[in-house]
Amino acid sequence: MRLLLIVIPLLLILVGSLWFASMAWTALGGEPMPVEGYYAMGGGIAFSLLIGCGLMALVFYSNRRGYDDAAAGDMTNEPSDTDRR
Repeated sequence: MRLLLIVIPLLLILVGSLWFASMAWTALGGEPMPVEGYYAMGGGIAFSLLIGCGLMALVFYSNRRGYDDAAAGDMTNEPSDTDRR
């Protein structure tokens, strides 16, 4: 029951946003985009995905190899000298 209380409003928001986007798209009108515009848009999307996936891969690689441990500092549970006072 809890799942339905989460999923149904999210689906309604999705449907509403798609409806709004389609109405805005058709209402704006204007000149059709040239073929070069579609190429530029596709290239920008592909480049953004490539950069995003590459950076996420570097994050996972860095975490698995332990390179992030040195940046976190000493994370032991032992109390320091200032905690003993």
